Amino acid sequence: MHLFGLTGGIASGKSAVAARFRTRGVPVLDADALAREVVAKGSDGLAEVVAAFGAEVLAPDGDLDRKRVADIVFHDAAARARLNAIIHPRVGALGMQRAAELGARGEALVCYEAALLVENGMHEMLRPLVVVSAPEEVQVARAVLRDTAKEDDVRARIRAQLPLARKVAVADVVVDNTGSLADLEARADDALDRVCERAKVDASRYPRPR
Repeated sequence: MHLFGLTGGIASGKSAVAARFRTRGVPVLDADALAREVVAKGSDGLAEVVAAFGAEVLAPDGDLDRKRVADIVFHDAAARARLNAIIHPRVGALGMQRAAELGARGEALVCYEAALLVENGMHEMLRPLVVVSAPEEVQVARAVLRDTAKEDDVRARIRAQLPLARKVAVADVVVDNTGSLADLEARADDALDRVCERAKVDASRYPRPR
């Protein structure tokens, strides 16, 4: 089984590319979904987050109040590092466990999708690395529309991440997302074929939709 990485920036189109890979039959491990799982109600991860930040990070139903946590860590680098130290190792371990299960099932190729692959230094273990790229103005416009967010807030979130150009610089395959969804899907198809070639996996296992 070959595990490769998929990343991008805010509203760059990473999730749409992951969806296209799934359509072609490639299993995708979503780091965001794994992150929710490791802090699920009753988990050790949630208990450690509460110990670090207090019971005010819990919603009334006992789940983690992700918006409250985001508000705490967004403007506090030390708090963000403390949270990452709790969550990232658990997400990495769970992701590798799920990848091993998929490999045992006979999957030849598995995609690991995460926003912070390059920031966390995981990209070197997940070659070839696919990066979805879009100009900042396009990211901002999409995020404002998608999240009904304020432009200043979106730009602040973009600034809090590694510049997309830095991710593109270490990519093996770049998917440009400046056009329509149909354009993006065609480029995602080309990217997956290149991943198969680099990973020495027969691309016919993952046929393009007709």
